[in-house]
Amino acid sequence: MKAYIAGTGSYAPTKVLTNADLEGMVATSDEWIRERTGIRERRIAGTGEACSDFAVHAGKQALEAAGVHAADLDMVLVATCTGDYPLPATACLVQHRLGAIKAGACDLSAACCGFVYALSVADAYIKSGMHHVLVIGSEVMSAITDWTDRNTCVLFGDGAGAVVVSAGDETGERGILSTHLRSDGQLNELITVPGGGSRVPPSEKTVAERMQCIKMKGNETFKFAVRTLGDVARETLAANHLQVEDVDLYVPHQANVRILTAVMERLGMSPEKVMINLDRYGNTSAASIPIALDEAVRSGRIKDGSLVMLGAFGAGLTWASAMIRW
Repeated sequence: MKAYIAGTGSYAPTKVLTNADLEGMVATSDEWIRERTGIRERRIAGTGEACSDFAVHAGKQALEAAGVHAADLDMVLVATCTGDYPLPATACLVQHRLGAIKAGACDLSAACCGFVYALSVADAYIKSGMHHVLVIGSEVMSAITDWTDRNTCVLFGDGAGAVVVSAGDETGERGILSTHLRSDGQLNELITVPGGGSRVPPSEKTVAERMQCIKMKGNETFKFAVRTLGDVARETLAANHLQVEDVDLYVPHQANVRILTAVMERLGMSPEKVMINLDRYGNTSAASIPIALDEAVRSGRIKDGSLVMLGAFGAGLTWASAMIRW
């Protein structure tokens, strides 16, 4: 069987945190943030809102768009690094609330690459005989953000995006054409949350030193992202015997507009063929690509027959891509 994306959905919390708001929290400015990141505002979880809440909203939208009932799902995959609890898996909470009574459920942790990794897993599940897999990227990055660190707190936002991956005709053109997953663990310290796990368990010290918050070496990460996004895009094009000009829309991880501009230049890709919405959402980690996908579908930028390429990089370090015929 060939796997194809049958429907998309997304959700963002109602609370908006603008650059002007951040000016009152840390030593920064709207101009500084926009010039270095391209971000104007981001959505932030309200009191009591958690990862599974966003995932359920996005999942319901995707199921409705696909015309698939939750009870017909075979698997629920949630890509996240900010789940509701250390255990159980956030996917199990989502499975229950959606009423996916016959579905398996598990989380997948690959940071900002999580959605593309999960999409690859769903593709394999469909080829093994499943019929419908719900893939969700959902993040509450505000929960692990150090709001006193001006270098990182301006970057992140919260939200969720989802797709229903279904089994289709093996001979048809529509479907996930290929996925490409890579990692390099020796660079793990470039993007990390050092405290709160089994290596450095939670304690008064970890809380006082904000070790439960994300730490990032920005310059090194920038160089890595530009190089690997370009490399994996070329690999994906070559694997499918395609040229850059054949791609109708490139949907990259929404991290930093300077990274995306540099990647476009390396690939020789027209800006009109790149989906960018980080100015309104910031970096939502595993949620960024599915949120952008849903916006592109609902705005008409992705139509039946469109050739869509995804690209992501993130902590791990990880990088990944996919080519999809819509």
